[in-house]
Amino acid sequence: MEFVAESSRAQPPASPQPRLRVRMLGPLEIRRAGTVVALPASRKVRALFARLVLAPRPIMREALCEQLWDAPSDPRGELRWCLSKIRALVDDAGHRRLQAQGEALRLDLSDVFVDVGEVERALRAGLATLDGAQLRSLVSLYEGEFLQGLALARTPSFDAWLAAQRRHFREAQVGALAQLAAREPGAAALPWIEQWLLLEPFELRAHRSLLEALLRDGRRQDAQTQLALSLRSFEEAGLDPGTLHAAWRAVRESAAGSAAAAIVVAGSAAAGAAVAPVLPAVATRAPAPAAGNGSEPSGYERTRHASIAVMPFAGRDADAGIGVALAHDVVTRLAKLRSLFVIAQGSATALHVRGVDAQQAARLLHVDYLCSGALRRDGARATIEVELVESESARMIWSERFELGDTFGALDEIGDRIVASLAEEIEALERNRAILLPPGSLDAWSAHHRGLWHMYRFDAQDNAAAQRFFETAVRLDPTFSRAWAGLSFTHFQNAFQGWTAREPETRFAIDAAAQALMADDHDPSAHWAMGRALWLRDGHDASVGELEQAVDLSPNFALGHYTLAFVHSQSGDPEAAIAASDHARLLSPFDPLLFGMLGARAIALVRLARFDEAARWAVRAAARPNAHPHIQAIAAFTLGLAGSLDDARRHATSIRRVVAGYSFDDFAAAFRFDADARARFREGARRVGM
Repeated sequence: MEFVAESSRAQPPASPQPRLRVRMLGPLEIRRAGTVVALPASRKVRALFARLVLAPRPIMREALCEQLWDAPSDPRGELRWCLSKIRALVDDAGHRRLQAQGEALRLDLSDVFVDVGEVERALRAGLATLDGAQLRSLVSLYEGEFLQGLALARTPSFDAWLAAQRRHFREAQVGALAQLAAREPGAAALPWIEQWLLLEPFELRAHRSLLEALLRDGRRQDAQTQLALSLRSFEEAGLDPGTLHAAWRAVRESAAGSAAAAIVVAGSAAAGAAVAPVLPAVATRAPAPAAGNGSEPSGYERTRHASIAVMPFAGRDADAGIGVALAHDVVTRLAKLRSLFVIAQGSATALHVRGVDAQQAARLLHVDYLCSGALRRDGARATIEVELVESESARMIWSERFELGDTFGALDEIGDRIVASLAEEIEALERNRAILLPPGSLDAWSAHHRGLWHMYRFDAQDNAAAQRFFETAVRLDPTFSRAWAGLSFTHFQNAFQGWTAREPETRFAIDAAAQALMADDHDPSAHWAMGRALWLRDGHDASVGELEQAVDLSPNFALGHYTLAFVHSQSGDPEAAIAASDHARLLSPFDPLLFGMLGARAIALVRLARFDEAARWAVRAAARPNAHPHIQAIAAFTLGLAGSLDDARRHATSIRRVVAGYSFDDFAAAFRFDADARARFREGARRVGM
């Protein structure tokens, strides 16, 4: 069976014996009429050819120049030279396979056999729909990894594309082998399982399939020997061998069934039926760590957390230690945030050393998210490319490139930004996932994130909904400190926004924050909640102490830095407020509370009498989609102080559409300004007529 290459979908079928055959699963090889064609020595020619072969549509010259050349003196000229070499490889008299349409380039492969085209066609049809002969034909195409041995220097964009293609075709190979292993009876499955294990040496399904095949073939002693070898490899890699023990027990119980059942199974397999091994359930969430004292009350379970593993950031030999150290630093800082279940670095490093790729590592470690990256150097300059992938779907959630410049002194700052970005992206995804769940199916984790979704909308109705979900979360797990912190924040909002009486809500906010601290005194969000609640009652000093404790526990906790800016901006050190606001935005540039970070900076600038600058920051704060009336008021009053009265009045009109009769008294009652700040904002309000 032969599949037609991807680019020929609208073309006539390929001939049974195509004149030109291209192998890309292994070292690149082109055969013309059965004879191997000598390839140019240039690696750029091979890379360009591969990009054109796999391009789903015509690709622009400029895009190819940017991806394959590191700003040479004449990238267009080098591209033309490479294209001339490709034409010599693929064009025939009267048939130009390399085609140019203005700035766009494409390869016409309608009469060419391309091994990766076969794989793509099989994947579109679905591996499960292929029969055994088709699967064996597909597996036989693999003579190595995609473009084996090809590597370019200083081409990060192409490197990323190449790595993605290698992962893609490796996963296709694994999928075909797993299908064959499931369908073949007894010893006939062993060659496919052994190939599978070479690709994924720690894949539990492959180990179980191997044990199952040996027992079906009556080779119990070989199965026990294999189990011992597998257990040792798992232990040396720092992986839990308990999953293998459980798989062995299940396989033995299955083999101990009635002889009649065994005959039925063997007969079905021999007839070609797809008899898949029964696999143990793999948890999609890592369990939360045990409390350690065994004293939890009955009736609830400790909250599960989203789980993440951080692989060492790959680099050349000279930089490998830096990549490992940075990953270790990220793991340590993530753990301090207390919001995620973080896999210990030893397990991730052990898999990395053994050459296990990121996607397989995520499956082996049973984590929801996996962070990986690469460190690249060009002389004294270096970049770090980091990506976050959701394990179940293999979907990339976030990626970023950080420039180190000519020094590694920026590693600490980059570590901060990586940690904050990972936490922010995962929390956003968990919030969005929780809002889609039926209310009756929520556990404490989902209820907490559903509460966050409502909390960040900053209106009275959503705040009340958030409060109910946080109450559900702490009822399901009274030790869930972050849910208590969220509940405290909803009471803070009731008081600060004037939605209900301030004093009782202040008391409720303090009580909930105290519960958060009792649940986990090392959780920065618990100290953050207490710092905000104490600001309502006691003002600056008591609040700052708790907030500083929050950022001491986790320097990457953006909300702690923001709230320090909020408190300092009104009655503390305005320069410290600006610095804290800037740091919070550096850590979390798309934070749901970004309007507050910008607003706090504007308040501090008003206290420094820098009114024009304050107005610019306040307008940015008010432009945020969830900015509440107090933020709009900061913009109106600072614009008044800056003399932009028309703009100020437009903001005043917007406020009064939401809160009829809003005035400076409402604004001043919410904040705790010192005398000078209060006088300046009063003047701004007077100019606006509020």
